Amino acid sequence: MGADFGGRERAARAEAEVEVEVEVEAEAEGVAGERAARRDEAVRAAVDQGLLGPGTPLVGLLDVAGIRRSAARLRAAFEAVTAPGTPVLHAFAVKATPLVPVLRLLHEEGIGAEVASPGELALARAAGVPPARTVLDSPAKTPAELREALELGIAVNADNPQELDRIDALVRRSGAPRSPLGIRVNPQVGGGSIGALSTATATSKFGVALRDEGVREWVVRAFLDRPWLTRLHAHTGSQGVPLSLMARGVAQTYALAEEINARAGRRQVDTLDIGGGLPVNFASEAEEPTYAQYARLLGEVVPGLFDGRYGLVTEFGRSLLAKHGTVVARVEYTKSAGGRPVAVTHAGVQVATRTVYAPASWPLRLAAYDAKGRPRTEPGVVQDIAGPACFAGDLLAEGRALPPLAAGDLVAALDTGAYYFAHHYAYNSLPRPGVYGYAADGTGGIVFATVREPQTVAEIVVEAGGAHASALTTLSAPGASGAAGTSNTPGASGTSGSEPGSADPR
Repeated sequence: MGADFGGRERAARAEAEVEVEVEVEAEAEGVAGERAARRDEAVRAAVDQGLLGPGTPLVGLLDVAGIRRSAARLRAAFEAVTAPGTPVLHAFAVKATPLVPVLRLLHEEGIGAEVASPGELALARAAGVPPARTVLDSPAKTPAELREALELGIAVNADNPQELDRIDALVRRSGAPRSPLGIRVNPQVGGGSIGALSTATATSKFGVALRDEGVREWVVRAFLDRPWLTRLHAHTGSQGVPLSLMARGVAQTYALAEEINARAGRRQVDTLDIGGGLPVNFASEAEEPTYAQYARLLGEVVPGLFDGRYGLVTEFGRSLLAKHGTVVARVEYTKSAGGRPVAVTHAGVQVATRTVYAPASWPLRLAAYDAKGRPRTEPGVVQDIAGPACFAGDLLAEGRALPPLAAGDLVAALDTGAYYFAHHYAYNSLPRPGVYGYAADGTGGIVFATVREPQTVAEIVVEAGGAHASALTTLSAPGASGAAGTSNTPGASGTSGSEPGSADPR
Protein backbone atom coordinates (compact mmCIF):
# COMPACT_ATOMS: atom_id res chain seq x y z
CA MET A 1 0.00 0.00 0.00
CA GLY A 2 2.80 2.42 1.02
CA ALA A 3 4.84 1.51 -2.05
CA ASP A 4 1.78 2.09 -4.26
CA PHE A 5 1.20 5.49 -2.66
CA GLY A 6 4.84 6.42 -3.16
CA GLY A 7 4.62 5.44 -6.83
CA ARG A 8 1.48 7.53 -7.32
CA GLU A 9 3.18 10.48 -5.59
CA ARG A 10 6.23 10.27 -7.88
CA ALA A 11 3.98 9.97 -10.92
CA ALA A 12 1.94 12.99 -9.84
CA ARG A 13 5.13 14.99 -9.26
CA ALA A 14 6.49 14.02 -12.67
CA GLU A 15 3.19 14.94 -14.31
CA ALA A 16 3.24 18.33 -12.57
CA GLU A 17 6.80 18.94 -13.75
CA VAL A 18 5.78 18.13 -17.33
CA GLU A 19 2.86 20.55 -17.07
CA VAL A 20 5.19 23.28 -15.81
CA GLU A 21 7.63 22.62 -18.66
CA VAL A 22 4.80 22.83 -21.19
CA GLU A 23 3.67 26.13 -19.68
CA VAL A 24 7.23 27.47 -19.74
CA GLU A 25 7.68 26.45 -23.38
CA ALA A 26 4.40 28.09 -24.34
CA GLU A 27 5.40 31.27 -22.53
CA ALA A 28 8.80 31.23 -24.24
CA GLU A 29 7.17 30.88 -27.66
CA GLY A 30 4.92 33.82 -26.86
CA VAL A 31 7.87 35.95 -25.74
CA ALA A 32 9.83 35.07 -28.90
CA GLY A 33 6.85 35.98 -31.07
CA GLU A 34 6.43 39.30 -29.29
CA ARG A 35 10.12 40.07 -29.74
CA ALA A 36 9.95 39.35 -33.48
CA ALA A 37 6.86 41.53 -33.82
CA ARG A 38 8.56 44.42 -31.98
CA ARG A 39 11.57 44.06 -34.25
CA ASP A 40 9.44 44.23 -37.42
CA GLU A 41 7.70 47.34 -36.11
CA ALA A 42 11.05 48.92 -35.26
CA VAL A 43 12.50 48.33 -38.74
CA ARG A 44 9.45 49.91 -40.36
CA ALA A 45 9.56 52.83 -37.92
CA ALA A 46 13.30 53.35 -38.54
CA VAL A 47 12.54 53.87 -42.22
CA ASP A 48 9.51 56.08 -41.54
CA GLN A 49 11.45 58.26 -39.09
CA GLY A 50 14.50 58.66 -41.33
CA LEU A 51 16.97 56.63 -39.29
CA LEU A 52 17.44 54.25 -42.22
CA GLY A 53 17.56 55.15 -45.88
CA PRO A 54 19.83 56.06 -48.81
CA GLY A 55 21.86 58.51 -46.73
CA THR A 56 22.04 56.26 -43.66
CA PRO A 57 22.19 52.74 -45.08
CA LEU A 58 23.19 50.93 -41.86
CA VAL A 59 21.89 51.07 -38.27
CA GLY A 60 21.99 49.02 -35.10
CA LEU A 61 18.74 48.62 -33.15
CA LEU A 62 18.32 47.57 -29.50
CA ASP A 63 15.06 46.28 -28.02
CA VAL A 64 14.76 47.96 -24.60
CA ALA A 65 11.85 45.81 -23.44
CA GLY A 66 13.74 42.66 -24.37
CA ILE A 67 16.86 43.74 -22.48
CA ARG A 68 14.78 44.49 -19.38
CA ARG A 69 13.13 41.08 -19.62
CA SER A 70 16.46 39.26 -19.89
CA ALA A 71 17.81 41.05 -16.82
CA ALA A 72 14.67 40.15 -14.85
CA ARG A 73 14.90 36.50 -15.91
CA LEU A 74 18.53 36.30 -14.86
CA ARG A 75 17.74 37.66 -11.42
CA ALA A 76 14.69 35.43 -11.02
CA ALA A 77 16.56 32.28 -12.09
CA PHE A 78 19.10 32.56 -9.28
CA GLU A 79 16.65 33.91 -6.72
CA ALA A 80 14.70 30.68 -7.22
CA VAL A 81 17.65 28.47 -6.19
CA THR A 82 19.65 30.50 -3.66
CA ALA A 83 18.95 30.55 0.07
CA PRO A 84 17.15 33.69 1.31
CA GLY A 85 19.57 36.46 2.14
CA THR A 86 22.38 35.16 -0.09
CA PRO A 87 24.33 38.11 -1.51
CA VAL A 88 24.25 37.83 -5.32
CA LEU A 89 25.84 40.21 -7.82
CA HIS A 90 25.06 39.75 -11.49
CA ALA A 91 27.81 41.72 -13.25
CA PHE A 92 27.31 42.27 -16.98
CA ALA A 93 30.41 41.49 -19.07
CA VAL A 94 30.92 44.96 -20.52
CA LYS A 95 32.94 43.60 -23.43
CA ALA A 96 29.75 42.11 -24.87
CA THR A 97 28.11 45.50 -25.52
CA PRO A 98 30.35 48.37 -24.41
CA LEU A 99 27.80 51.16 -24.72
CA VAL A 100 27.16 53.51 -21.80
CA PRO A 101 23.35 53.69 -22.21
CA VAL A 102 23.18 49.89 -22.21
CA LEU A 103 25.18 49.73 -18.99
CA ARG A 104 22.95 52.40 -17.42
CA LEU A 105 19.81 50.45 -18.40
CA LEU A 106 21.20 47.24 -16.93
CA HIS A 107 22.26 49.08 -13.77
CA GLU A 108 18.67 50.26 -13.33
CA GLU A 109 17.60 46.63 -13.75
CA GLY A 110 19.85 45.50 -10.90
CA ILE A 111 22.84 44.37 -12.97
CA GLY A 112 26.42 45.45 -12.18
CA ALA A 113 29.49 45.50 -14.43
CA GLU A 114 32.39 43.14 -15.06
CA VAL A 115 35.23 45.08 -16.68
CA ALA A 116 38.53 44.00 -18.20
CA SER A 117 40.29 47.24 -19.13
CA PRO A 118 40.58 50.89 -18.10
CA GLY A 119 38.23 51.77 -20.96
CA GLU A 120 35.53 49.38 -19.79
CA LEU A 121 35.87 50.65 -16.23
CA ALA A 122 35.46 54.21 -17.50
CA LEU A 123 32.31 53.18 -19.37
CA ALA A 124 30.85 51.53 -16.27
CA ARG A 125 31.59 54.60 -14.15
CA ALA A 126 30.08 56.89 -16.80
CA ALA A 127 26.95 54.75 -16.64
CA GLY A 128 26.74 55.23 -12.89
CA VAL A 129 27.62 51.68 -11.88
CA PRO A 130 29.04 51.98 -8.33
CA PRO A 131 32.41 50.41 -7.44
CA ALA A 132 30.71 47.97 -5.06
CA ARG A 133 28.85 46.49 -8.06
CA THR A 134 31.92 46.34 -10.31
CA VAL A 135 34.37 43.46 -10.81
CA LEU A 136 37.78 43.83 -12.51
CA ASP A 137 38.99 40.82 -14.49
CA SER A 138 41.87 40.90 -16.95
CA PRO A 139 44.94 38.77 -17.57
CA ALA A 140 47.09 41.89 -18.05
CA LYS A 141 46.24 44.38 -15.30
CA THR A 142 48.87 47.10 -14.90
CA PRO A 143 50.03 48.41 -11.52
CA ALA A 144 48.05 51.61 -12.17
CA GLU A 145 44.86 49.65 -12.90
CA LEU A 146 45.25 47.62 -9.73
CA ARG A 147 45.96 50.72 -7.67
CA GLU A 148 42.86 52.47 -9.00
CA ALA A 149 40.65 49.45 -8.37
CA LEU A 150 41.82 49.09 -4.78
CA GLU A 151 41.42 52.81 -4.14
CA LEU A 152 37.85 52.69 -5.42
CA GLY A 153 36.92 49.46 -3.64
CA ILE A 154 36.32 47.49 -6.83
CA ALA A 155 36.48 43.69 -6.60
CA VAL A 156 39.61 42.23 -8.22
CA ASN A 157 40.36 38.66 -9.23
CA ALA A 158 44.13 38.13 -9.50
CA ASP A 159 44.95 36.18 -12.64
CA ASN A 160 48.40 34.84 -11.72
CA PRO A 161 51.08 34.76 -9.01
CA GLN A 162 52.94 37.80 -10.35
CA GLU A 163 49.77 39.86 -10.23
CA LEU A 164 49.17 38.68 -6.68
CA ASP A 165 52.67 39.95 -5.80
CA ARG A 166 51.65 43.39 -7.08
CA ILE A 167 48.50 43.31 -4.98
CA ASP A 168 50.61 42.28 -1.97
CA ALA A 169 52.73 45.40 -2.42
CA LEU A 170 49.67 47.64 -2.65
CA VAL A 171 48.14 46.08 0.46
CA ARG A 172 51.39 46.54 2.39
CA ARG A 173 51.42 50.23 1.52
CA SER A 174 47.72 50.94 2.05
CA GLY A 175 46.68 48.53 4.78
CA ALA A 176 43.62 46.27 4.82
CA PRO A 177 41.98 46.51 1.40
CA ARG A 178 38.44 47.82 0.89
CA SER A 179 38.14 45.77 -2.28
CA PRO A 180 36.97 42.16 -2.24
CA LEU A 181 40.00 40.26 -3.54
CA GLY A 182 40.30 36.78 -4.97
CA ILE A 183 42.19 34.51 -7.34
CA ARG A 184 41.05 33.30 -10.73
CA VAL A 185 41.59 29.60 -11.26
CA ASN A 186 41.44 27.56 -14.43
CA PRO A 187 39.77 24.24 -13.53
CA GLN A 188 41.10 22.74 -16.78
CA VAL A 189 37.91 20.80 -17.47
CA GLY A 190 38.18 21.10 -21.25
CA GLY A 191 36.84 23.18 -24.12
CA GLY A 192 33.77 23.51 -26.27
CA SER A 193 33.16 23.59 -30.01
CA ILE A 194 34.84 27.00 -30.50
CA GLY A 195 38.46 26.74 -29.42
CA ALA A 196 39.09 30.49 -29.33
CA LEU A 197 36.35 30.91 -26.73
CA SER A 198 37.20 27.92 -24.54
CA THR A 199 38.69 29.38 -21.35
CA ALA A 200 39.16 26.22 -19.28
CA THR A 201 41.43 24.12 -21.48
CA ALA A 202 44.71 22.66 -20.21
CA THR A 203 46.71 25.52 -21.75
CA SER A 204 44.27 28.43 -21.42
CA LYS A 205 45.90 31.82 -20.81
CA PHE A 206 43.40 32.64 -18.04
CA GLY A 207 43.89 32.09 -14.31
CA VAL A 208 46.16 29.67 -12.48
CA ALA A 209 46.06 26.18 -13.95
CA LEU A 210 44.57 24.18 -11.11
CA ARG A 211 45.65 20.72 -12.26
CA ASP A 212 49.27 21.62 -12.98
CA GLU A 213 51.74 20.14 -10.54
CA GLY A 214 51.85 21.97 -7.23
CA VAL A 215 49.38 24.68 -8.25
CA ARG A 216 46.46 23.59 -6.09
CA GLU A 217 48.64 23.67 -2.97
CA TRP A 218 50.01 27.06 -4.02
CA VAL A 219 46.46 28.44 -4.23
CA VAL A 220 45.54 27.07 -0.80
CA ARG A 221 48.72 28.47 0.72
CA ALA A 222 48.12 31.85 -0.96
CA PHE A 223 44.81 32.11 0.88
CA LEU A 224 46.16 30.89 4.19
CA ASP A 225 48.95 33.49 4.03
CA ARG A 226 46.57 36.32 3.09
CA PRO A 227 43.47 36.60 5.26
CA TRP A 228 42.17 39.37 2.97
CA LEU A 229 41.75 36.92 0.05
CA THR A 230 38.07 35.99 0.20
CA ARG A 231 36.98 35.04 -3.31
CA LEU A 232 37.55 32.34 -5.90
CA HIS A 233 36.79 32.97 -9.55
CA ALA A 234 36.48 30.63 -12.53
CA HIS A 235 34.98 31.18 -15.97
CA THR A 236 34.39 27.95 -17.85
CA GLY A 237 31.60 28.77 -20.26
CA SER A 238 31.21 30.68 -23.49
CA GLN A 239 29.59 30.16 -26.85
CA GLY A 240 29.99 26.53 -27.87
CA VAL A 241 30.51 25.22 -24.32
CA PRO A 242 27.83 22.81 -23.04
CA LEU A 243 26.11 23.51 -19.73
CA SER A 244 27.42 20.26 -18.27
CA LEU A 245 31.03 21.40 -18.79
CA MET A 246 30.26 24.81 -17.32
CA ALA A 247 28.81 23.12 -14.24
CA ARG A 248 31.90 20.91 -13.89
CA GLY A 249 34.09 23.99 -13.79
CA VAL A 250 31.94 25.53 -11.06
CA ALA A 251 32.02 22.25 -9.13
CA GLN A 252 35.83 22.22 -9.20
CA THR A 253 35.94 25.80 -7.93
CA TYR A 254 33.45 25.05 -5.16
CA ALA A 255 35.48 22.02 -4.05
CA LEU A 256 38.61 24.18 -3.86
CA ALA A 257 36.77 26.75 -1.72
CA GLU A 258 35.67 24.00 0.65
CA GLU A 259 39.26 22.76 0.92
CA ILE A 260 40.63 26.24 1.62
CA ASN A 261 38.03 26.90 4.29
CA ALA A 262 38.66 23.53 5.93
CA ARG A 263 42.41 24.18 6.00
CA ALA A 264 41.87 27.69 7.35
CA GLY A 265 39.47 26.50 10.02
CA ARG A 266 37.08 29.30 9.12
CA ARG A 267 34.98 30.57 6.23
CA GLN A 268 37.74 32.54 4.56
CA VAL A 269 36.38 32.13 1.04
CA ASP A 270 32.97 33.72 1.33
CA THR A 271 32.13 34.40 -2.33
CA LEU A 272 32.35 32.36 -5.52
CA ASP A 273 32.50 34.16 -8.86
CA ILE A 274 31.24 31.58 -11.35
CA GLY A 275 31.72 33.72 -14.46
CA GLY A 276 29.19 33.72 -17.27
CA GLY A 277 29.23 32.20 -20.73
CA LEU A 278 25.67 30.94 -21.16
CA PRO A 279 25.51 29.99 -24.87
CA VAL A 280 23.08 31.75 -27.19
CA ASN A 281 20.85 30.04 -29.73
CA PHE A 282 21.62 31.70 -33.06
CA ALA A 283 19.54 29.20 -35.04
CA SER A 284 16.03 30.34 -34.12
CA GLU A 285 14.03 32.91 -32.20
CA ALA A 286 13.96 30.71 -29.08
CA GLU A 287 16.04 31.73 -26.06
CA GLU A 288 17.75 28.52 -25.06
CA PRO A 289 19.37 27.39 -22.91
CA THR A 290 17.81 29.56 -20.22
CA TYR A 291 19.22 31.00 -17.03
CA ALA A 292 16.70 28.92 -15.09
CA GLN A 293 17.93 25.70 -16.71
CA TYR A 294 21.53 26.56 -15.87
CA ALA A 295 20.74 27.55 -12.29
CA ARG A 296 18.82 24.30 -11.72
CA LEU A 297 21.69 22.28 -13.18
CA LEU A 298 24.16 24.00 -10.86
CA GLY A 299 21.90 23.17 -7.92
CA GLU A 300 21.99 19.50 -8.92
CA VAL A 301 25.72 19.27 -9.67
CA VAL A 302 26.94 21.53 -6.85
CA PRO A 303 24.30 21.28 -4.10
CA GLY A 304 26.23 23.35 -1.56
CA LEU A 305 26.64 26.29 -3.93
CA PHE A 306 23.26 27.79 -3.10
CA ASP A 307 22.85 26.89 0.59
CA GLY A 308 23.71 30.39 1.78
CA ARG A 309 27.31 29.80 2.88
CA TYR A 310 28.73 31.52 -0.19
CA GLY A 311 27.92 34.79 -1.85
CA LEU A 312 27.63 34.57 -5.61
CA VAL A 313 28.89 36.62 -8.56
CA THR A 314 27.97 35.95 -12.19
CA GLU A 315 29.39 37.57 -15.33
CA PHE A 316 26.93 36.96 -18.16
CA GLY A 317 27.25 39.08 -21.29
CA ARG A 318 26.20 37.67 -24.65
CA SER A 319 23.12 35.93 -23.26
CA LEU A 320 21.75 39.20 -21.86
CA LEU A 321 22.00 41.24 -25.07
CA ALA A 322 22.36 39.08 -28.19
CA LYS A 323 18.68 38.40 -28.88
CA HIS A 324 17.77 42.06 -28.44
CA GLY A 325 19.96 43.61 -31.13
CA THR A 326 19.50 43.85 -34.89
CA VAL A 327 21.76 45.20 -37.63
CA VAL A 328 19.71 46.56 -40.51
CA ALA A 329 21.42 47.34 -43.83
CA ARG A 330 20.21 48.72 -47.14
CA VAL A 331 20.72 46.70 -50.31
CA GLU A 332 22.70 48.96 -52.62
CA TYR A 333 22.90 46.70 -55.65
CA THR A 334 21.87 43.22 -56.79
CA LYS A 335 23.61 41.19 -59.45
CA SER A 336 24.42 37.61 -60.44
CA ALA A 337 27.71 35.73 -60.45
CA GLY A 338 28.10 32.15 -61.64
CA GLY A 339 24.34 31.86 -61.82
CA ARG A 340 23.86 32.86 -58.16
CA PRO A 341 22.15 36.11 -57.14
CA VAL A 342 24.22 38.46 -54.99
CA ALA A 343 22.80 41.26 -52.85
CA VAL A 344 25.44 43.88 -52.02
CA THR A 345 24.57 45.52 -48.69
CA HIS A 346 26.19 47.95 -46.27
CA ALA A 347 26.66 45.37 -43.50
CA GLY A 348 29.71 43.17 -43.56
CA VAL A 349 32.95 42.62 -41.76
CA GLN A 350 32.85 46.01 -40.03
CA VAL A 351 29.81 45.01 -37.93
CA ALA A 352 29.87 41.20 -38.16
CA THR A 353 33.57 40.43 -37.94
CA ARG A 354 33.29 36.98 -36.39
CA THR A 355 30.61 35.86 -38.84
CA VAL A 356 32.62 36.98 -41.87
CA TYR A 357 35.90 35.40 -40.76
CA ALA A 358 34.47 32.28 -39.08
CA PRO A 359 31.02 31.67 -40.61
CA ALA A 360 30.82 28.05 -39.48
CA SER A 361 31.14 29.06 -35.83
CA TRP A 362 29.12 32.29 -36.03
CA PRO A 363 26.26 31.95 -38.53
CA LEU A 364 23.59 34.62 -38.32
CA ARG A 365 19.89 34.50 -39.07
CA LEU A 366 18.85 37.05 -41.69
CA ALA A 367 15.48 38.64 -42.43
CA ALA A 368 14.41 40.49 -45.56
CA TYR A 369 12.35 43.70 -45.68
CA ASP A 370 11.23 45.91 -48.54
CA ALA A 371 12.32 49.52 -48.94
CA LYS A 372 9.55 50.69 -46.60
CA GLY A 373 10.62 48.29 -43.86
CA ARG A 374 7.86 45.72 -44.37
CA PRO A 375 8.80 42.02 -44.08
CA ARG A 376 9.33 40.25 -47.39
CA THR A 377 7.43 36.97 -47.40
CA GLU A 378 7.99 35.59 -50.90
CA PRO A 379 9.46 32.09 -51.36
CA GLY A 380 13.20 31.99 -50.79
CA VAL A 381 15.84 32.16 -53.49
CA VAL A 382 19.36 30.91 -52.79
CA GLN A 383 21.66 33.92 -52.85
CA ASP A 384 24.73 35.51 -51.28
CA ILE A 385 24.39 38.48 -48.94
CA ALA A 386 27.55 40.52 -49.37
CA GLY A 387 29.04 43.37 -47.39
CA PRO A 388 30.76 46.55 -48.62
CA ALA A 389 34.37 45.70 -47.77
CA CYS A 390 36.94 45.15 -50.51
CA PHE A 391 37.69 41.46 -50.11
CA ALA A 392 35.87 38.47 -51.53
CA GLY A 393 35.00 36.86 -48.23
CA ASP A 394 33.01 39.82 -46.91
CA LEU A 395 29.73 37.90 -46.78
CA LEU A 396 27.01 37.90 -44.13
CA ALA A 397 25.72 34.68 -45.65
CA GLU A 398 26.66 32.47 -48.56
CA GLY A 399 24.08 30.42 -50.44
CA ARG A 400 21.24 31.47 -48.13
CA ALA A 401 17.56 31.13 -49.11
CA LEU A 402 15.85 34.51 -48.72
CA PRO A 403 13.07 36.27 -50.59
CA PRO A 404 14.43 37.78 -53.83
CA LEU A 405 16.02 41.13 -53.01
CA ALA A 406 16.12 44.35 -55.00
CA ALA A 407 18.14 47.53 -54.66
CA GLY A 408 16.66 49.61 -51.85
CA ASP A 409 15.41 46.61 -49.89
CA LEU A 410 16.69 45.92 -46.38
CA VAL A 411 18.49 42.96 -44.83
CA ALA A 412 18.47 42.50 -41.06
CA ALA A 413 21.11 40.46 -39.24
CA LEU A 414 19.35 39.11 -36.15
CA ASP A 415 20.67 38.30 -32.67
CA THR A 416 23.45 40.87 -33.00
CA GLY A 417 23.02 42.74 -29.70
CA ALA A 418 26.34 41.45 -28.35
CA TYR A 419 29.80 41.45 -30.01
CA TYR A 420 28.49 42.80 -33.33
CA PHE A 421 27.61 46.42 -34.13
CA ALA A 422 28.99 47.59 -30.78
CA HIS A 423 32.43 46.27 -31.84
CA HIS A 424 33.36 48.16 -34.96
CA TYR A 425 36.14 46.89 -37.22
CA ALA A 426 37.26 49.83 -39.34
CA TYR A 427 38.09 47.92 -42.54
CA ASN A 428 38.18 50.30 -45.55
CA SER A 429 37.61 53.12 -43.04
CA LEU A 430 33.93 52.25 -43.03
CA PRO A 431 32.05 54.37 -40.47
CA ARG A 432 30.57 53.11 -37.24
CA PRO A 433 26.78 52.91 -37.59
CA GLY A 434 24.41 54.78 -35.36
CA VAL A 435 22.83 52.68 -32.62
CA TYR A 436 19.29 53.32 -31.39
CA GLY A 437 17.19 51.83 -28.66
CA TYR A 438 13.49 51.35 -29.34
CA ALA A 439 10.34 50.86 -27.31
CA ALA A 440 6.58 51.11 -27.73
CA ASP A 441 5.32 54.68 -27.41
CA GLY A 442 2.02 53.69 -25.78
CA THR A 443 -0.08 54.68 -28.80
CA GLY A 444 0.76 51.79 -31.12
CA GLY A 445 3.95 53.30 -32.46
CA ILE A 446 7.70 53.07 -31.82
CA VAL A 447 9.91 55.66 -30.19
CA PHE A 448 13.70 55.69 -30.60
CA ALA A 449 16.53 56.96 -28.39
CA THR A 450 20.08 57.54 -29.62
CA VAL A 451 22.56 55.17 -28.00
CA ARG A 452 25.53 56.08 -30.19
CA GLU A 453 25.67 58.69 -32.95
CA PRO A 454 26.72 57.48 -36.41
CA GLN A 455 30.35 58.24 -37.13
CA THR A 456 31.04 61.02 -39.61
CA VAL A 457 33.70 61.07 -42.31
CA ALA A 458 35.35 63.99 -40.51
CA GLU A 459 35.62 61.88 -37.36
CA ILE A 460 37.22 59.07 -39.36
CA VAL A 461 39.88 61.51 -40.57
CA VAL A 462 40.58 62.67 -37.03
CA GLU A 463 40.94 59.09 -35.78
CA ALA A 464 43.31 58.36 -38.67
CA GLY A 465 45.74 61.09 -37.59
CA GLY A 466 44.35 63.94 -39.68
CA ALA A 467 45.68 66.50 -37.21
CA HIS A 468 49.21 65.11 -37.73
CA ALA A 469 49.22 64.88 -41.52
CA SER A 470 52.82 66.15 -41.82
CA ALA A 471 54.21 64.20 -38.88
CA LEU A 472 56.19 61.70 -40.97
CA THR A 473 57.35 64.01 -43.72
CA THR A 474 59.05 66.29 -41.17
CA LEU A 475 61.22 63.50 -39.85
CA SER A 476 64.72 62.97 -41.19
CA ALA A 477 67.34 60.27 -40.88
CA PRO A 478 69.98 60.78 -38.14
CA GLY A 479 72.67 63.14 -39.35
CA ALA A 480 70.69 64.32 -42.40
CA SER A 481 70.43 68.01 -43.24
CA GLY A 482 68.25 70.10 -45.46
CA ALA A 483 64.85 71.69 -45.51
CA ALA A 484 63.27 68.79 -43.63
CA GLY A 485 66.16 68.45 -41.17
CA THR A 486 64.30 69.69 -38.11
CA SER A 487 62.87 66.93 -35.94
CA ASN A 488 59.49 67.30 -34.26
CA THR A 489 60.19 64.43 -31.92
CA PRO A 490 59.28 65.41 -28.33
CA GLY A 491 62.49 66.20 -26.41
CA ALA A 492 64.76 66.35 -29.48
CA SER A 493 67.48 69.02 -29.39
CA GLY A 494 67.06 69.99 -33.01
CA THR A 495 70.87 70.21 -33.45
CA SER A 496 71.83 69.35 -37.01
CA GLY A 497 74.74 67.05 -37.77
CA SER A 498 75.43 65.82 -34.24
CA GLU A 499 76.10 62.19 -33.46
CA PRO A 500 73.03 60.28 -32.26
CA GLY A 501 72.72 60.74 -28.52
CA SER A 502 75.65 63.21 -28.24
CA ALA A 503 73.40 66.04 -27.03
CA ASP A 504 71.50 63.85 -24.60
CA PRO A 505 72.66 64.64 -21.03
CA ARG A 506 71.15 61.39 -19.77
